[in-house]
Amino acid sequence: MTEHGEQSRIEADEARVALAGARWRARSRRVKLYRRVLPIVILVLAGGALTWTVFRTVMSGVERKASQSQEVRLDAPLFHGQDAQGRAFTVGAQGAVRDPNTGKFKLIGPALKLNLGGRKVTELTADGGIYDEQAKTVTIGPNVRISDGGTGFVLTTPEAVVDTSTGNVTGSKGVQGSGPIGTINASSYAIYDQGQRVVFDGAGDNKVKGVLTPKGSGG
Repeated sequence: MTEHGEQSRIEADEARVALAGARWRARSRRVKLYRRVLPIVILVLAGGALTWTVFRTVMSGVERKASQSQEVRLDAPLFHGQDAQGRAFTVGAQGAVRDPNTGKFKLIGPALKLNLGGRKVTELTADGGIYDEQAKTVTIGPNVRISDGGTGFVLTTPEAVVDTSTGNVTGSKGVQGSGPIGTINASSYAIYDQGQRVVFDGAGDNKVKGVLTPKGSGG
C-alpha cells in the first residue's frame, strides 16, 4: 500500500471515530436531559391530576350548595285545592321541601283533609309523603292513618295515594280497618267520592273483598 493510501485510511478511521464520538455525546446529552425533564413531567402530570380531582370536588360542592340554595323550604305549609266536582281538599304538613329539579314537595308529617261538605271529612296522616302538584297526586307513608268521615272507618296502611283531581284514595300494600260494622283486613283498598264508598280487595291467602255503603249514601 502506498503512503498516500495509508494516509487516506487513517483519515477515514479518524473520521469514523469522530462521528461515533459525536453520536455518543449526543446520546449522552439526551439521556441527561431526559433524566432532568422526566421527573418534572411526572410531577406536572401528577399535579394536574390532583388539581383536576380537587377542582371536581370543589365544583361538586358548589353545585350541591347551589342546588340546596334553590330548594324552597316551608314551615307548616297548607295547600288548598278543589277536585273536578268542586269539593275542597287541603294538604298540610309540619314541613315541606320543594325539589327545584322536579317541582315536587317532600312532606314531613303530612295531614290531608278531603271535604264532602258538612261533617263528612276524610282525614289522612302519615310520617312523610310527596306532593306532586302537576300530576295532581299526593303519596304518603309510612304509618298512614285514614279517618273516613263517610263510613266512620279508621284505616291503617303503609301507603296511600290521593288523586286530588277526583278525591279518590287508593293503596295496594295492605290495610286494616275498624268501624261501626266491625273490622276488616285486605290487601288493597279504594276510597271513592271522598269517603262515600269504600272498596276492599283481597289477594293470595287474604280473600277479603267487600263494599261498604254508609247510611244516607243512597246505597
